[in-house]
Amino acid sequence: MLTFEHQFAELPEPLWAACSPTAVERPELIAFNDALAAELGAEARPDDATLAQWFSGNALPPGAEPRALGYAGHQFGNFVPQLGDGRALLLGEVVDIHGQRRDVQLKGSGRTPFSRGGDGRSPLGPVLREYLVSESMAAIGVPTTRSLAAVTTGERVARMRPEPGGVLTRVASSHVRVGTFQYAAVRRDEAMLKALVDHVIARHYPHLRDGAEDPALGLLEAVTQRQAALIAKWMSLGFIHGVMNTDNTSISGETIDYGPCAFMEQFDPQKVFSSIDEGGRYAFANQPGIAQWNLARFAETLLPLMNAEGDAAVEQAVEVIRGFEMHFARERQALRIAKLGLMEGEGERADTLTEELEALMHAGRMDLTATFDALTRHAATRDAETDLLALTTAPEAFTPWFARWCDALGLDDAPLDAERHKAMRAVNPVIIARNHRVQEVIDAAYDGDFAPFHALLAVVTNPFDDTPAARRLAAPATQSEQVLRTFCGT
Repeated sequence: MLTFEHQFAELPEPLWAACSPTAVERPELIAFNDALAAELGAEARPDDATLAQWFSGNALPPGAEPRALGYAGHQFGNFVPQLGDGRALLLGEVVDIHGQRRDVQLKGSGRTPFSRGGDGRSPLGPVLREYLVSESMAAIGVPTTRSLAAVTTGERVARMRPEPGGVLTRVASSHVRVGTFQYAAVRRDEAMLKALVDHVIARHYPHLRDGAEDPALGLLEAVTQRQAALIAKWMSLGFIHGVMNTDNTSISGETIDYGPCAFMEQFDPQKVFSSIDEGGRYAFANQPGIAQWNLARFAETLLPLMNAEGDAAVEQAVEVIRGFEMHFARERQALRIAKLGLMEGEGERADTLTEELEALMHAGRMDLTATFDALTRHAATRDAETDLLALTTAPEAFTPWFARWCDALGLDDAPLDAERHKAMRAVNPVIIARNHRVQEVIDAAYDGDFAPFHALLAVVTNPFDDTPAARRLAAPATQSEQVLRTFCGT
């Protein structure tokens, strides 16, 4: 079905360990992403029973050679020199129809040499959450890992209570993280570090392979730019990752490891969902600063390979890391222009209007996604003002801002032209994978009903389509429906 290759296995063995998945009792296929499989070059779809065997780990797809990957990481600011895939196995890499190399990985497939006493399993809930949220993010246009398959195991996993088990098959541009570089650096193995740099440049940043005077410094700059663009997109959608450790910071610039993640509803810069983030380190507004901090840890691993030495190398790295703020601001401003329906060149106006709107959303307990969706509808129809005012607890404060925004777009004279409205809608989804909807799906699945999962998946993977089904599932949570804490399932 897939043609596997194994480039990562050419790197020094401390970066990976050969390991077999642990068989499960009664695997059953929940979902298989046929469109993604076709993108990966699959020519024929095996039957569901075969897919369940392959993507539970009970049998290996032809050509697969499972390996657990080693990495270190700063977890909530504390450095752990060895983490690694404690419940995941890389089956191999495939070259997709666009010529891009991508990893295929089982998640929840049993113990590995990096399990640190854990069972290597995943409850079904986190499997369904990652499938839904990652595919939602991909459909919105956010760089992300993807979900190829979800399988139930027929076994129970003991967490706070016994839960059904599941296995997710994840696809990524690669699973190399900042923590992967830290894993090599902490061993003071410059040869291993150099091999890793060469591997990443060849795979993700080939423009550095021949033309860069200082490949390590160039890699730092390229990763910094991609992370800045990624975090700007998160912030524009109200996405909260929840566990922005360095081992969850992808070198390719993709969103990776959807654990206690969630989309923020009522706008609150200090919003936290993760059950383990008691101090709010990874709160919504902190994400750009944390990304920059993680990149500084990446820079530290690259210093031995930079052309300059000593203080000169540090100064060059610091300059690149400081540049994150400029890259982030530029990306954020472009998104703000689009989200408000403004024209190119109106960056200052976009910044001012957005900052004012965010303050109003916070004070008026307004839902971020619903607010921008209503603005997008009003730009085309000029009849969504009532809907907007219904979203805020302080309509008298919102009305003057709304008037200024309408004036900026010229909506008193005519609706926004079709091309600008199309660009506005392209960054303002009708629907996201709302936390309470995801929890409804998980609750139903634990009772053996996967119909809600498939219904929600169908709409969040078409997030800009304004359909009755999308509208029904797009509604913000009521007070009684709110889900305030999410869990990673480890």
